[in-house]
Amino acid sequence: MKIGLALSGGGARGIAHLGVIKALQEQGIAVHQLAGTSAGAITGALTATGYTPDESLKIIESSSFVRHLRPAWNRMGLLRIDTAIDLYRKYMPKDSFEALSIPLHVAAVNLTDGQLVIFDKGELIRPVLASCCLPGIFEPLLINKKQYVDGGILNNLPVETIAGQVDFIIGSHCNPFPAHKPIRTARGVIERSLVLSVQSKTREKLAQCNLVIEPPELARFSVTDIRHAREIFQVGYRFARTIRVADAVTALVSS
Repeated sequence: MKIGLALSGGGARGIAHLGVIKALQEQGIAVHQLAGTSAGAITGALTATGYTPDESLKIIESSSFVRHLRPAWNRMGLLRIDTAIDLYRKYMPKDSFEALSIPLHVAAVNLTDGQLVIFDKGELIRPVLASCCLPGIFEPLLINKKQYVDGGILNNLPVETIAGQVDFIIGSHCNPFPAHKPIRTARGVIERSLVLSVQSKTREKLAQCNLVIEPPELARFSVTDIRHAREIFQVGYRFARTIRVADAVTALVSS
């Protein structure tokens, strides 16, 4: 049976995907197709390149991604994300979807045409960065003279890209809604509004999954809590270990 894994966007909380993947591997679950948006695109790319979850975590902790960003002087964003391309080439030297050990599908939004685009062939790094290109923060990334921004605007969990290619879909979703958490800052208002917007579009995607892994403890972290990377990793790992994935797969086969 072929297993597909869809990885949501969620900023720093997306590091939990690596913990989830580690728990799946320990249960003997082999993933045959990966799909991801934003943080899910990054963790998916590292996994598909062949890094173990622990190796991917060390890369994220040591790569100083922010240090490679530069101001954007054309007023389309505060920072340029394309200056991080050389950093990613250090870890993905072949820079090609075809070179990956697991097929990967990356969602980004073509701002020029106003359409969602799924990348799964050709150049790898620019589409992955485009998928993370949060509007207003980063200048849109150019690919073939088209402007691209974060895929989460239109599809934060690109389940449908792998639906016809696998028999069982696992959705790793890192944006649980903190229903009882009070809001006390302008930043909190913005973050809560973004989560609401993303979740309203993601519910139907979650319904397409055979199994959803969504650690509720992730609600304690913000999308910018990269300093808590190892703790976020462990949250994903501990929660996924409590789920008997093989039993869920067997139940589907028997039904």
